[in-house]
Amino acid sequence: MRARIFAEENRKWWTLGAVSFGLFMIMLDNTIVNVALPSIQRDLNIGISELEWVVNGYALTFAVLMLTGGKLADLFGRRLLFIIGLAIFTGASLACGLAPDANVLIGARVVQGVGAAMMNPATLSIITATFPPRQRGMAIGIWAGVSALALAIGPLVGGLITQHISWNWIFFINVPIGLLAIVVARLVIKESRDTSAEQRLDLPGLLTSAIGLFALTYALIEANKYGWTSARILALFAVAAIALTAFVLLELHQRVPMLDLSLFRNATFAGANTIMLLIALAMFGVFFYVSLYVQNVLHYSPTQAGATFLPMTLCIVFLAPIAGKLSDRFGPRWLIASGMTLVAGSLVIFAQLDQSSTFWDIFPGLLVGGAGMAMSMAPTTATAMHAVPVDKAGVGSAVLNSARQVGGSLGIAIMGAIVASYVHVQPPAPQAVDQFVQGFQRSLLVAAGIASVAALIAVVTLRKPEEAEEPAQLSELAA
Repeated sequence: MRARIFAEENRKWWTLGAVSFGLFMIMLDNTIVNVALPSIQRDLNIGISELEWVVNGYALTFAVLMLTGGKLADLFGRRLLFIIGLAIFTGASLACGLAPDANVLIGARVVQGVGAAMMNPATLSIITATFPPRQRGMAIGIWAGVSALALAIGPLVGGLITQHISWNWIFFINVPIGLLAIVVARLVIKESRDTSAEQRLDLPGLLTSAIGLFALTYALIEANKYGWTSARILALFAVAAIALTAFVLLELHQRVPMLDLSLFRNATFAGANTIMLLIALAMFGVFFYVSLYVQNVLHYSPTQAGATFLPMTLCIVFLAPIAGKLSDRFGPRWLIASGMTLVAGSLVIFAQLDQSSTFWDIFPGLLVGGAGMAMSMAPTTATAMHAVPVDKAGVGSAVLNSARQVGGSLGIAIMGAIVASYVHVQPPAPQAVDQFVQGFQRSLLVAAGIASVAALIAVVTLRKPEEAEEPAQLSELAA
């Protein structure tokens, strides 16, 4: 009997390893492509607008289908959806690497986003269904550390591969990783699904949520290009508002809704999702514009720019599992509030950067920000998932990841709007750099204010989760 319990314990960590493989691929593709864009443009002879859609096509489908992916995982099985998503993502990566022109590449990137949207909610819901509450925070901390590592090393790996091999290999590298992850997932992950009630597909909910998220995300991506008050952007915001309102009304009256809105009556779940949105809103724009700052103002190479974020990444990788474990033991409220206060402090440090700054001026902000992100991200994720019944883990994960994705798009859009309001001339005019730095500094102070609001929300809304029952199979084995 002890041997069976030991085997189950080992299997849990193998399961975490398998979903971490898939998560690493998804997050890596959020950033690895950016530094390869000039090489892709030259080799395929494509224009700027097409180049933008190499990035945006992936981001859009990823954001739009996340909620759908979470619901399908709960309905048909989380392992099944994870493996199907892995297969789609891996096949699309091969197609990206072999793409002969812009249309094929953009199409394959869109399909990659579909695979990622199926995989991402499943990774977190599999962890929630596999680990008991006493270990869940630490497991989610490792999940968050893997995510941060992939996001941060993406530009570095992309720069090295593009510079020394070929841009095609930033996609080919996913193929062996994906195939290995499929085999491991099939062997070690146990199937789980929502067995709490009658289950069926909520097609009106799927349709209205997809339309609303598409219109909102597309508007945020294109707002600074066309203008926030342009007819196109205002129309997209109107479509998003109508579709998402219709989604809420439908879900309130559906017998078996896609998203059980009663989850938001739990102040801890609602607060954790709000905090996640604000974390992404504050930090995603920072990653984007600090990268532009070090390349365009300090004249770093793409590889140097990617390496700049490694101190922050290492802090997150090492501290996130510890933060998750502390959250399990002491509760999330003060840990997250302290973390978001550190994040706000790091943004104030970054706001002091100018044309004469060096890496050592950036370094303290990276360390403080890394510690703050580690103390915030993993406990926020664990708290949200603790507040959701295990049967609803797929949808709960999808809601949390959608909040992060929308918050990230909104953060980049808002920081871009602030920077653009200060930039009135373009390079090579000498004033262009001064104006960019002024806008960059102001946007960082705004982001610091947003992080401070997240700290306040953590204090007001978050509570230590109730201890839930451990998975049935472990209880049976222990007996």
